[in-house]
Amino acid sequence: MWECPKCGRKFKHTNQSHYCGAAPQSIEEYIAQQPQYAQPYLRQINEAIRNTLPDAVQKISWSMPTYWKNRNLIQFAASKNHIGLYPGPAAVEFFADRLQEYRTSKGAIQLPYDKPLPLGLVCEIAAWCGKEPQE
Repeated sequence: MWECPKCGRKFKHTNQSHYCGAAPQSIEEYIAQQPQYAQPYLRQINEAIRNTLPDAVQKISWSMPTYWKNRNLIQFAASKNHIGLYPGPAAVEFFADRLQEYRTSKGAIQLPYDKPLPLGLVCEIAAWCGKEPQE
């Protein structure tokens, strides 16, 4: 077990990425706590999702900005080299042909900071997540 020297939390992996301190209470607070270089990207993605899913509840779940309506619809988070978009495995599979230039894994899409954000695609994915029942 590795113990973070800043916050004292214990983790299975050495130097595991985590947030030290109290969890943010809102998406805006989450964004404000991220590195300066990530904040404009996070704001753009948040605005795109908020405009696409205006009836969804905005909250923090699993330490990530989350849009929720009877279930987690879509989440996003800052990483060192990219924004992680988490629409779930069914969405990644459905949009696979349009995600070929991005790294994906089961339920996750990496949007690198060195490429323009595909905000139109993010909106389409968010809209799909808001309509499709998840398994």
